[in-house]
Amino acid sequence: MNAGPRVVVVGGGLAGLAAAVEAADGGASVTLLERRPRLGGATWSFERNGIWFDNGQHVFMRCCTAYRTFLERIGSADGVWMQRRLDVPVLAPGGPVGSIKRTPGPAPLHLAPALLTYPHLSLRQRLAVLRAGLALRRLDPDDPDLDRMTFGDWLSAHGQDTAAVETFWNLIVLPTVNVSAAEASLKLAARVFVTGLLTEAAAADIGWARMPLSALHGDAARRALEAAGGEVRPRLAATAVRAGAAGLEVHADGQVIAADSVVVAVPHDAAAALLPPGTVAAQDRLVELGTSPIVNVHLVYDRPVTDRALFATVGSDAQFVFDRTAGAGLDDGRQCLAVSLSAAESYIGMASADLVAHFTAELARLLPAAATAVVTESIVTREHSATFSGVPGTDSLRAGTECGLAGVYLAGAWTDTGWPATMEGAVRSGTESGRLAARFASRSATTRADRE
Repeated sequence: MNAGPRVVVVGGGLAGLAAAVEAADGGASVTLLERRPRLGGATWSFERNGIWFDNGQHVFMRCCTAYRTFLERIGSADGVWMQRRLDVPVLAPGGPVGSIKRTPGPAPLHLAPALLTYPHLSLRQRLAVLRAGLALRRLDPDDPDLDRMTFGDWLSAHGQDTAAVETFWNLIVLPTVNVSAAEASLKLAARVFVTGLLTEAAAADIGWARMPLSALHGDAARRALEAAGGEVRPRLAATAVRAGAAGLEVHADGQVIAADSVVVAVPHDAAAALLPPGTVAAQDRLVELGTSPIVNVHLVYDRPVTDRALFATVGSDAQFVFDRTAGAGLDDGRQCLAVSLSAAESYIGMASADLVAHFTAELARLLPAAATAVVTESIVTREHSATFSGVPGTDSLRAGTECGLAGVYLAGAWTDTGWPATMEGAVRSGTESGRLAARFASRSATTRADRE
């Protein structure tokens, strides 16, 4: 019998990977179980016709310190690129190009020059946005009372009309909270704006992968974990986590795996089913966290159609567009663009051919060069349950790291991280649960050795 501390991590998404690496660094012997053949959870890649496609566009900000530290730990920091200074061009079909960008000055004045010249709003609307931003900066993102109101209602009470919401506020809320401002919890929106945009000038500088996500996360984390003595067991689905006669037991496809501590790093609905009833606060209500989908439409053009690394849109369905040429591995003169659609309920059920046709036409409206270029490859990726639904009332449903079964810890972007369902939230929860699991397992192993 292994006398050392044993930690089993259930789930190989970002939260599970972070937990496994942290527990291994804490001296535990780690076994990671993942029901799928791949690691990375909602961040994964696939190859088709020699081109690499990510399942969706994932970005982070400079304030995402836990995620960036995780990349350093698994040796992937060189696989991402970050803006020197926040700059998001905002395109309108046939209209002027605006930008959400910062100056070198201190927050919150670092955004004022861009807002005062933002062409998609009138001067009166721009001044109203600035006033609302200053009021938003005074909110405390940790205040649970903020979860009782929608961000849309708060914006309306602070002088924001429909045009301001659609052409400014939603550009930030949709991709970060994955619901519109009208639906988003004020608490989650406050976290995004206060932490990301209004407190530290550099916090919102944007970064993203310049290599396939599977290589950046799953492959690199597996190497790091195995180098630390851990074991990865793919295609092994856990069905239950229980207390046993000699510690904890993880039941998986007919096997029983003994553990001193367990990290459950799976989506909220799956976590509720794995654990005994009453283990998690509001366990029977976790389903109320809901889900919100994300759709990505990937278009490969026969020639470059834009020199912008990313841009947002107004007056178009395209939302956000990213140049994924480097990550796709293209070096033959073609360009790969990914149209990223958050809160994508209206798109999730559409036929792929219809989505490709629609967004090919949308990009032709936005980019003159795209109107004459030829799409040589296209594919649609869908994440039906990409995130929990960040609406008011969700805060009380998000479970803490510890639960009612001693030695079992919860991880995932859905847990009580204080952040929306982001890569940062997932890694924060995983790192914390892995640290606690290693500590608990060490104590349990000592007790077990004394008994033996």
